[in-house]
Amino acid sequence: MKLILGSGSPRRRELLGQLGIVADDIRPPDIDETPTKAELPRPYCVRMALEKARAVQADADDIVLSADTTVALGRGILGKPEDAGQAAEFLLAMSGRRHRVITAVAVRRGDKVWQRDVVTQVKMKALSDEELNAYLATEDWRGKAGAYGIQGPAGALIPWISGSFTAVVGLPLAETATLLHSAGYPVWKEPT
Repeated sequence: MKLILGSGSPRRRELLGQLGIVADDIRPPDIDETPTKAELPRPYCVRMALEKARAVQADADDIVLSADTTVALGRGILGKPEDAGQAAEFLLAMSGRRHRVITAVAVRRGDKVWQRDVVTQVKMKALSDEELNAYLATEDWRGKAGAYGIQGPAGALIPWISGSFTAVVGLPLAETATLLHSAGYPVWKEPT
């Protein structure tokens, strides 16, 4: 049995490492991540995690772990910004407001799939022009849903969360450990 991480995210690898888990292989799936017309954030996020898990090539006894993180402002999905202008739009839309970060996790072994999603409420402080421009200059917004990563410089812009910090980073550890255990992965093995 091998554990295959169906994600290219270095943050997800680091989070798994906090559980003492190192994936045997990393196989980021190549799927279309475009939301369907009028698709709501939570169902979209769950669909992405499931599609990613199913798209990864694996042997019948291998365990595939995939996840998707989506930032939701109201009914809208804030994906990964295409450029600094779009990153600024996302950040200004969240400035001084609460938003939701949804992370869905899917674990597949053979034809069986286990899935959980976690919703965390996040508040971003009201951003001054100086804070916005300084953050954009860090380039930390690149490749991140909602144009920020709470574990980086943007952590200074987030005064409050209610829910799972690790889910906001990209992989809710409590739920992930439970799913891996359900699939037969020895999460709580004795160190050798």
